[in-house]
Amino acid sequence: MKRSIPVAAYSTSLLALMASPALAIPALDPLFGDHAVIQRERPIIVRGKADPAEMITITLNGKAKVVAADRQGRFEAGFAAISKAGPVTLSAQSDKGRVTARDVVVGDVFLCSGQSNMELEVRNAQDAVGQSRSSSDDQLRLMTVPREATDEPRRDFSKAVSWKTAGPDNVPDFSAACYYMARELRKTAAVPIGAISASWGGSQISPWMGEAAQVAIGRADRSAMVKRHASDPIGAEQAASAEWEEWWRTATGDAAGKEPWQPGSALGWTDVPKLGPWEEWGVSALADFNGMVWFRREIILTASQASQAATLSLGTMDDVGRVWINGRPVGMSAKAWQPTSLAVPPGLLKAGRNILTINVMDNYANGGLLGPASDMALRLEQGGDVPLGDKWRYAVASKSPPGAPRVPWANVTGAGTLYNGMIAPLGAIGLKGVAWYQGESDVDMPGYAERLAAMMAEWREQFRASDLPFVVVQLAAYGKPTTMPSESGWAQMRDTQYRAVAADAHAALATAVDIGDPFDIHPGEKQELGRRLARSMRAVAYGERHSASGPQAVRAVATSDGGAIIEFSGLTGKLQTRSAAGAIGFELCGAGAQSCRYASGRVEGSRIRLPGDGQPAVRVRHGWADTPVINLYDEAPLPVSSFELPIEAER
Repeated sequence: MKRSIPVAAYSTSLLALMASPALAIPALDPLFGDHAVIQRERPIIVRGKADPAEMITITLNGKAKVVAADRQGRFEAGFAAISKAGPVTLSAQSDKGRVTARDVVVGDVFLCSGQSNMELEVRNAQDAVGQSRSSSDDQLRLMTVPREATDEPRRDFSKAVSWKTAGPDNVPDFSAACYYMARELRKTAAVPIGAISASWGGSQISPWMGEAAQVAIGRADRSAMVKRHASDPIGAEQAASAEWEEWWRTATGDAAGKEPWQPGSALGWTDVPKLGPWEEWGVSALADFNGMVWFRREIILTASQASQAATLSLGTMDDVGRVWINGRPVGMSAKAWQPTSLAVPPGLLKAGRNILTINVMDNYANGGLLGPASDMALRLEQGGDVPLGDKWRYAVASKSPPGAPRVPWANVTGAGTLYNGMIAPLGAIGLKGVAWYQGESDVDMPGYAERLAAMMAEWREQFRASDLPFVVVQLAAYGKPTTMPSESGWAQMRDTQYRAVAADAHAALATAVDIGDPFDIHPGEKQELGRRLARSMRAVAYGERHSASGPQAVRAVATSDGGAIIEFSGLTGKLQTRSAAGAIGFELCGAGAQSCRYASGRVEGSRIRLPGDGQPAVRVRHGWADTPVINLYDEAPLPVSSFELPIEAER
């Protein structure tokens, strides 16, 4: 007798069903489970699992398709686009039973992705209690993709996922930027909205770029290393270690055999006061130190112990650690800020005294061997652990060159690892648009525009929409305000983001420079960010006739007095200043790096005039600081963000 069972009964146990040798009835992919939102006006591919070779009838909105599950028990059926928004029926049936997805609607689906400022939850943003209390909306559905970094593209999520209707029980744990954008779009789109959050704090853009995108920017070798790691982890670790060691010798001038990881290293070793951040040791030189610190300890083994296969469990190394035993490489932590375990290559251990050496690189906030001690041990295959939670010594690196290579299978700095684990499982789901908030971790790394373009192209290919809109958040202000013109990696990134978006016909920019926090890299004002994301999305995804990216400087022309007139596009109304008669944050610059000086701007309708100051001026900058002080807006009102332009000859 056939049974009809809601998808909800299966959503929390889908992974177990997939792993089982036989399924009692078909299981729909959680993307098509209870409360799902299906993208309107896009072809639809319904996926699921059943027994291998089983015939499945998928029925969507009264139309049926019969398909056979493949050898892995996967099935999918394609349906024509549905134009009308609203509720639809969805079920999958075989001879063994039937599964029905409840409360499925057709509407618009948005993917939100990036690093921590996209990941930051409503409960950690401003006015969380008030906004969560009034968040009930059964036509707004939310899904959070679990964090997962993998060497190969996954077809399923690492943990069970499900759609949830917006309300006080679900909104607080969802991405604030994504929720506020979706909530704002609900006001004007008048259709059900689905919002999918897939983000990872601290991630560079490279992990979000799959193999095709890596190849497009000339990093096929990185993808090849990740593939090798999937099948030969020890061989891949050894190859990556050789690369790191060669980088070290080139950067420092150390001769082979004289490096700090050699057992006979003459570094000034001192006892580690305690496990935990070195900033908390009470050592003045390390109180606010970001850089490399070397750690080492002895491991005494019997002949029997040394002959066994073993794994090094080292707890958490903040940010990352590279490991050697007796001067020979073991590997590098691939998961920043998470516990690390590394397989010890055969032949490294010996009876008697062994020297374990770790280089810990910290780029931000606290650093060190964080433990806990109970997680730190040499774990032997035949049983018995050798504790490693004490007796450590350290030496601050006298040479700490920048740019140390990471293993390409790392989570937040790898090559395609987050794409593989968090984007690939989305398959060819229909989307209305993508909101992207990332870039903090790529500041001062050249080539971001090329990486972003390659990523957008690859995602559009996966989601089968060459015109898929992207809205990119331009970095918010963060860091100590400046009192004189200087160079700024954050301003350079904002300018790069603008140029990358301007080169894409289906992308827009949501400026956040004025809603940042100089003391917090995670500004809490996400409601205004959501409004700006929605405004840009309405332009590029819905075709509303307003500026998609707000005011952007497009040209600077020399004036007879040695100054410049700056022209803008994307204005709503005219330019206007706040709290001052003139526009601040502008600089006139010569050709040299230290030649910039502040200049007062005068608003002339949709232009800004910068008077000459008697010094050469070949460039003009605005908001060129990590945390710029600016006061120039259009009538939307949206701010004029960071930019740099050459000054063209006078007309």
